[in-house]
Amino acid sequence: MAIGDSCSDASLTQGDQHGDLRSISEAPPAHYILNIQQLSLLTKQNVERYESGEFEAGGYKWKLVIHPNGNKSKNVGEFLSVYLAMADPTSLPPGWEVYANFRIFLLDQNNDTYLKVEDAMSKGRRFHRLRTEQGFDQFISLKEFSDSNNGYLLGDNCVFGAEVFVCKERSKGKTESLSMVKDAVAYKHTWIIRNYSKVNIDCENSNIFSAGDHKWKIQLYPLGKGSIGGYLSLRLALAEPEKVASGTKILAEFTIRILDQLDTRHLYRKASYWFSALKPDWGWQRFISHGTFFQTNRGLYLKDVCYIEAEVTVHGETTIFG
Repeated sequence: MAIGDSCSDASLTQGDQHGDLRSISEAPPAHYILNIQQLSLLTKQNVERYESGEFEAGGYKWKLVIHPNGNKSKNVGEFLSVYLAMADPTSLPPGWEVYANFRIFLLDQNNDTYLKVEDAMSKGRRFHRLRTEQGFDQFISLKEFSDSNNGYLLGDNCVFGAEVFVCKERSKGKTESLSMVKDAVAYKHTWIIRNYSKVNIDCENSNIFSAGDHKWKIQLYPLGKGSIGGYLSLRLALAEPEKVASGTKILAEFTIRILDQLDTRHLYRKASYWFSALKPDWGWQRFISHGTFFQTNRGLYLKDVCYIEAEVTVHGETTIFG
């Protein structure tokens, strides 16, 4: 951080009605210069928003965002809108905020000086994952910008610049982030158990399969889980719960079926559950009674073979940070 560029009050020559402080600087911007040639071609191509390349300042990557005819999403007209944006907001840990003082420059090509615009707020602007852009809706009027006497736009060329000074970083404490999956996809896995009569009488696990960026397995308890007796238990489980971060929960909708090998009378149960490292499995202790499973007129168990299918859809994931 440069001396004198911390989050402190600055002595500037001019303020405006929007709380922006404006001054004239002979020194060029310290961190980035953007030279735009043939600016009018941007507007002719209906480019409402132009993003510069990335530059680094204060340990973060930034970019300039320019709306040549004003930010339409904020109903700004007759002005240029200019913003500073974090180029890679995902590099900021969830729950963290960055406070930065920044200045946007516009070159007066007639006098080789810069119009310098900065925020009147002495504490800096706050950036975080949900607010990645800060700046000036009414950076300069199009009338003033286009007047060649001012030197800002000459020969259809203009030059912008930026300086960024990060003055504070802090955590907001615990933060919970929930990400839902749009158009979630269902994944199916079929487990063929041959020689069923020889499976582990306590618990048998299927092969591991993937669904929604996580690994899963089916758990079979031939004599029931716990001391219930007379039932077969089936559960869906995270295959690698130790790799799931603390505080992370995974919302999965799943169906477990025992397929009927003689007919389409498959036996199934359906549920939704938040899986986590501490609660890695869920299912049914009384999924099916032994009497029904071993019925000779059905094909749930046939010639010592059983087909169990899991259909898993991951709908969302929540993580707690801090």
